Order: sequence, then structure tokens, then C-alpha cells
Amino acid sequence: MARSNPGLLLGLLLLRLNWCLGVDGGGAEEGGGVFPVVVSTWPFREAVRAAWDVVKTGGAGGSAVDAVVAGCSACEELRCDGTVGPGGSPDEDGETTLDALIMNGKTMEIGAVAAMRYVKDAIMAAKLVMEHTGHTLLVGEKATSFAISMGLAGPTNLSSPESIEKWSNWRQNNCQPNFWKNVAPAGNCGPYHPINIPKDPVKSAVWENQGITCQEWLENDNLLEPTNSHFNSVNRHNHDTISMAVIDKMGHVAVGTSTNGATFKIPGRVGDGPIPGSSAYGDDEVGACGATGDGDIMMRFLPCYQVVESMRLGMEPRDAAVDAI
Repeated sequence: MARSNPGLLLGLLLLRLNWCLGVDGGGAEEGGGVFPVVVSTWPFREAVRAAWDVVKTGGAGGSAVDAVVAGCSACEELRCDGTVGPGGSPDEDGETTLDALIMNGKTMEIGAVAAMRYVKDAIMAAKLVMEHTGHTLLVGEKATSFAISMGLAGPTNLSSPESIEKWSNWRQNNCQPNFWKNVAPAGNCGPYHPINIPKDPVKSAVWENQGITCQEWLENDNLLEPTNSHFNSVNRHNHDTISMAVIDKMGHVAVGTSTNGATFKIPGRVGDGPIPGSSAYGDDEVGACGATGDGDIMMRFLPCYQVVESMRLGMEPRDAAVDAI
């Protein structure tokens, strides 16, 4: 069983629109100094400024969607904390891939890409999915082909000297920690094969038939669960990414997330970043939520969807956040 993670929603952010809308709900309060609003996880000031410049000055369309794209794009370009954009979080093969999501709280339209290779503009690719397809999520090399066909630059090597060095050091450490469980060899690099946990572990013959002794099982907890000890010390450099929520001058909501995923993830893994309701969710009628943390746990519970729906039922934002956590 995987470990629970106290940092699950380390970067939870919330907005509740009826704080800011007129009594009739028909629009933003003019002159009240409330709109626009930009909020993001972590102190990614450059990203927030980029989004703010769009909604405050009306540049690039001035919409909440455009602001979220501008903010997340800035973080991708800056490679915020190594968790956003190219050059960070190599997978087991040493490759960096990207996930992103954009959601329009006015129309409830969503666009997302996941495990995208060779294209660095992940949030832009997600916006293209939303605006030019009837789909929600494109993945892998087909997402790459789509993004390039729609005019984004590529193919581009998304690795960096830093990511390759990190991956090389990890390989030299026998590929520890990693995200495998119930496999052998537990303490070394793969290839791995599944093992069956016997009901009576003292019957060592069951283990020996799988190339493992009972004693090895007793001494290696990581046979039973992922060796993701890099989550034991949660910080913004190894754990989280950017999730952003914006309310524009008209009171419309948009949310977005961009990430290069979990470091040393199994190739093909998709995290919470491009999953609606997990990393982000927004509705003009209620508000918005963005969250970062252990994506594989978050996807089990869709915390942001839960937060927004709890607020819809009248729960205060802080209470909704606590309830989701």
C-alpha cells in the first residue's frame, strides 16, 4: 500500500466568485477594485506578473484564458523550480515529457496534453486542443504531432544538462528511489518482473521460485510499495508545479496547470496535471481551485472538483479545502 502524503495539497488555492460579483450575479462590480485576480501555487512571481499584465492591461485579448496561458507559458520558459517546462524531471529513460491543462470556467471547455514529447509549449498545446478539437486530452507522440501540425515549434529536445546529470546520478544509485512495487529486482535498475506475495511468507520456496528469498522479502519493504522516498521531504523542487487561477475584468474564470511530472517516473506515466478536477477546476458560477502535490494520490479523489462542488453547496473556501484534504 502506498504511503499517505501529508503534503498532498501543499499548494491549494481557492477563489469564490460571489465575494466579487454583483448581487444579481450579472457581472463584476465596477470600480470595486476586486477584479481582475490572479492566483498561483508557489511564489512564481514572474508567471503571476505575466498573467496580470494580460488581464490588467487588456493585452493579448485580456481574457482569463489568455492570462492563464501567459502565466503558465512564462513558467515554462523560466523552467520554474525545474518542475515546469523543458529541462527537468527526467523519467526512468532520462527523457523529459510535459503535461498541461487549461479550463474555461465560462464554457466549461477543457483542453489538455499529457506525456507530450519534443514540444516545449505545453499550455499552448492544451489551449489548441480546447479551441480546435472536440476532445479534452491528447497524449504522447500523437499530442506532439498535433501540436506541431498546429504551428508550435518542434521537434525539440526537452532534456537539459541538469536533467541528464540528475538521471545519471540516479542510475548510479541503482535507480533508487523509484515508483515500482511488487517487483524484482527491488534494489536495482530494471528490467523488472512482477512477483506474487505468498499468503505464508515463511514458505521460502514460493519466493525462491521467483528469484527472491524469504529473508530478502523480510528485509526489503520496497518489494511491497514504491520506493518513493523522495516524497518524504516535500519541497517545491521535488514535489510540485504551477497551477493558476484567474478572474478577468468581466468576472470570468479560467484555470490551468503545466508540469513536467514526477522525477524518475515510469515512462508513459500521466500525473494529475492534465486531469480535470484533480490539479485544477473552475466554474464561473462558483469559483476555482488549483492544487499540487502527489498526483497519483490526487487523481484518486479529484480534490479540486470536490472543492468547487462543496463551495457550490455553500461551504466556505477554507472549509471546502480542509474537507477535500
